[in-house]
Amino acid sequence: MTQIEFFFDFGSPTAYLAWTQLPKIAAEYGAELVYRPVLLGAIHKATNNASPATIPAKSAWMNRDMARYAKGYGVRLSPNPYFPINTLFLMRGATGTQIQGDELFHHYVNVVYRAMWETPKNLGDQEVLRSTLREGGLAPDVIFELTQDPAVKEKLKADTEVAVARGLFGAPTIFVGEEMFFGQDRLHFVREALQTQSRPKKSVL
Repeated sequence: MTQIEFFFDFGSPTAYLAWTQLPKIAAEYGAELVYRPVLLGAIHKATNNASPATIPAKSAWMNRDMARYAKGYGVRLSPNPYFPINTLFLMRGATGTQIQGDELFHHYVNVVYRAMWETPKNLGDQEVLRSTLREGGLAPDVIFELTQDPAVKEKLKADTEVAVARGLFGAPTIFVGEEMFFGQDRLHFVREALQTQSRPKKSVL
């Protein structure tokens, strides 16, 4: 089965947009969507890159551009007034829940992404995060315990280092085989790559 690898950090609104679309694309082409939690801040530091939010003109343009894409996708995207948020804790939660199994992981990712970019909350505040997880049907104590597990911390660090070694400089980054695509605005290229490796289950309109 063809794999789509999705490298993401909750702090990226463009990764959020990719997250809303990739499951549909994977299902359409019979591909396996593999989630790769990474630390975007560490990737930026390792590659001497920076968030577009640090460049006012680029940030203003990106906000307008993301709004266009969100409208086109038919999804909600609301600027988070608490941005930027340190996502270290959140990404440890992603790594920890993924180790525990797909059901918990996808539940966690869904709750966090929606609280970050649909009904924006200050998820950098641990009390806000606790209440958000609880309201989303998750057990905050379980998630918080996972984030402090040395094995979880080490795996997230190691996975981020591997991502940099594979050529990542930002998020979202998507791989189809060895082909790398950066940005949610490259999903049409992801489709093209899948077309060369898979037969679509249905026609593409």
